[in-house]
Formats: sequence, C-alpha cells, structure tokens
Amino acid sequence: MSACDTCLVRNRAICSALDKEEIGALNAIGRRRSLVSGESLIWEGEDSVLVANVIEGVLKLSTGTEDGREQIVGVVYPSDFIGRPFGGTTNHGVTALTDARVCVFSRSDFDAFAREHPGLEHKLLQRTLTELDRTRRWMLLLGRKSASEKVASFLMELSDRLSPITCESDGSSNATRFVLPFSRQQIADVLGLTIETVSRQFTRLKSEGIIDLPSRREVVIQDRFALVAEAG
Repeated sequence: MSACDTCLVRNRAICSALDKEEIGALNAIGRRRSLVSGESLIWEGEDSVLVANVIEGVLKLSTGTEDGREQIVGVVYPSDFIGRPFGGTTNHGVTALTDARVCVFSRSDFDAFAREHPGLEHKLLQRTLTELDRTRRWMLLLGRKSASEKVASFLMELSDRLSPITCESDGSSNATRFVLPFSRQQIADVLGLTIETVSRQFTRLKSEGIIDLPSRREVVIQDRFALVAEAG
C-alpha cells in the first residue's frame, strides 16, 4: 500500500484527477515531510525548487516589507497546493502555523509529470482560478469591510476551510468548534487591524452569544446565521 492509498486528502487534492497507475507514478517522485509549528518550507525570493500538497495542518504565505515587517498574504489548508510549478522565483515564504504534514515534490520532476498528464494540469488550472476568486474576495474584505465584518468573515472562512479536518459538532444548536491556528496578533496582521481591535471584536461576538471562546485558541460558532449577517 502506497502513501497515496492512505492519504487523508486523496479525494480533494489535485491528484484526485489521476487513476491508480498514475497515482503510483506520482507517489514514486514524492515524499512525505513533517513540519513543526514555525518551520519554513519555502523561502521568499528563492528559485522555485519544490511544490507540495498539504495533508494536515495550516501554513501561511508571507512576504517581508523593506523595513523588516511581515505581511501574511495567504493561508493554505489540507488538500491545498503550494509552490510555483513551471519555473520562476517564489514570491512569498511558506511557514507552518501548526504542526503539519505535506507531500513534497521536486518542481522539475512535478513539471515533467504534469506535462504528461493533462488531467493534472487541468486540476492545477482549476485550483489557480479558485485561488484567484478567493484573492478577489479577500481584496474586498481588506478594502471595504468594517472591523466587525472583517473578523466575522475571517471566522467564517476558517470554519469552512477547517471543517473537513478539525471542526466538530458541539452537540447543541448546530454549534461548530475549531482551533484557531493564529494568534490574535497574526489575525490582526492578516486583517489589517490592531490587536486591540481584534480582541474587542472577539469579546463583543462572545457577549452577544454569537461565538464562545472556551480557551485562547478555541472558537465555538454558536449562531452561524448571526455570524453570516455580521460578515456582511
């Protein structure tokens, strides 16, 4: 049994476009790698030498400003594809926000494989267009939404993206529980807010019964319809 046969995201990742024989060939050029929280996989500005599928965990895409500040420009979740196929320089770094597992491929080997398997190239194109749509929605969030709408939208996004792996029913009122892979400061950086504003919004949502915060990193969405309304 290959690693692909037991992969948690086999049916949702780009390799879902391949048949059993093709999966075996892809498995032969890939390897599993475990990352601890804070460990980098790809560095900004370097040649694109590897690509990867996320199996477990959450990773951030970030870039640095000239004065040394970090800006998180994206987040990837289980089944997402990271890296830049078909050459070029990596425009952002990729770092694990949580402990994670990825399936890593040499970019040159992956490029050659993709050229021989149109189904995989088509899946890559679909993923690219989906990511473009997500980026446009994010531009709307950052450019036009209020602080309350930003935080609510962010929690909705996390709930939707994490639910196949880490979210679970809370057993009452269709509540949904998940663990935040971000600190409050990182949430503030992502949303273009101050940490004080983020904390105030969390406190308000809790006081209004829309969410609960059992611990610093746990969130329970108690009223999803109200959170959707908050998100605008």
